Order: sequence, then structure tokens, then C-alpha cells
Amino acid sequence: MFPRSKTGKIGAFARCVLSGALTGAVVAGPAQAADDEDDLAPYEGRVVAKRGVVLRTGPSYEYRAVGSKRYGTVVAIACRLNGQEVEGNPVWYRLSDASYAWSSVRHIVHDGEDPRWC
Repeated sequence: MFPRSKTGKIGAFARCVLSGALTGAVVAGPAQAADDEDDLAPYEGRVVAKRGVVLRTGPSYEYRAVGSKRYGTVVAIACRLNGQEVEGNPVWYRLSDASYAWSSVRHIVHDGEDPRWC
């Protein structure tokens, strides 16, 4: 793996490389944990479409339907993304239920702060 001297010890360069790799791994750890925390603390919204909403695998009507939510249902929103325009608005919400399905913002109103961008 790394060149060793005649005494069998790893050289100074190899120690620096190993040290840097370990430092990078330690620094990257907390950043990943912060991303996981965002998924655990989603935004909330409520289905406002009178007939309910069809959930899709992506941010467009072209994506496959994977479920639905009834009018008035409270949903957890992970983030938002621009997709197919619906009634003049291209924004879609990624819901953070087990399927991570998508719905147009025209069918769901969020409570409070705007969800973060995906």
C-alpha cells in the first residue's frame, strides 16, 4: 500500500496522506448528520384540493401515481423543487412520508416558513 523504509516504518509523506484522509472523514461526518436532521424535521402543509391530491414519483403529471391524500390531510414536506407548471406555478413539494412522493404546491398549502429548496 504505502512504501516502507528498511526498518518497516511508514514514511512521513504516507503519514500525512493518512492523517489528511482521516481528518477529511471526521469533518465530513457532521455535515452528513445535519442533512439527516433536515429530513427528520420537515415542514408541514395541508391538502387544500377539494377532491384531494394524487401523489407522484416525480414533480410532473407525467410521473407515475403512487398514492393520494384527502382534502384537509396534514402532510410533512421535505423540500420544494421546480417541475411541471400547474396553474401558472412550477413549484412542487417533496413529501417526507415513507414514499417521498411529490405534489404540486397548487394542491398543498404549507404552514409557516417556506420549505427549503431540494
